Amino acid sequence: MRVLVLHSHPVEESYGKALFRKTCESLARAGHEVDACDLYAEGFDPVLSADGRRIYHDHPENMAGLESYVERLKAAQGLVICTPVWNFGFPAMLKGYFDRVWLPGVSFALEDGKLTPTLRHIEKLAAVLTYGGTPMRAFLVGNPPKKVITRVIRAQIKIGAPVRFLAHYDMNNCTPETRAAFLSKVEREMENF
Repeated sequence: MRVLVLHSHPVEESYGKALFRKTCESLARAGHEVDACDLYAEGFDPVLSADGRRIYHDHPENMAGLESYVERLKAAQGLVICTPVWNFGFPAMLKGYFDRVWLPGVSFALEDGKLTPTLRHIEKLAAVLTYGGTPMRAFLVGNPPKKVITRVIRAQIKIGAPVRFLAHYDMNNCTPETRAAFLSKVEREMENF
């Protein structure tokens, strides 16, 4: 299976980057073809310009300058999002990716005001996330990243596709043992993706 792994952490020596590497290595070891999309390392521009917004609904013009990212998304059979959660949301880099790449004509069709998902070729979805806050704090604010993964993106891919949500909460109080245990869990889950 061709798996697109989306990653958004700017620091090479971070735990988030270690999770990204482990995710990609484990998927590859399991025989998947991995498209490792490190948005920071690739220099992705997350800013939707005024011109980009003006042509947002004009397909295929809306893909100008984003063709390679669109091709990678369309080629994916599996999707893994590996990112930190900052302020109970995705980093601006990843949010900008969704705003700029998941366009009309790419991730959905919009005809007469009716939206039709067009990512049905994605057969599996997983998320590998880290949170500074505890599970309770995330719950109290509604855990928006979890809802985006398990509700919004799930609704756009193949109907009934399996979705796996892996989260290391309370990174503000983590230990080498909790980080190692989560890294091992990610390894097992990605080998069974």
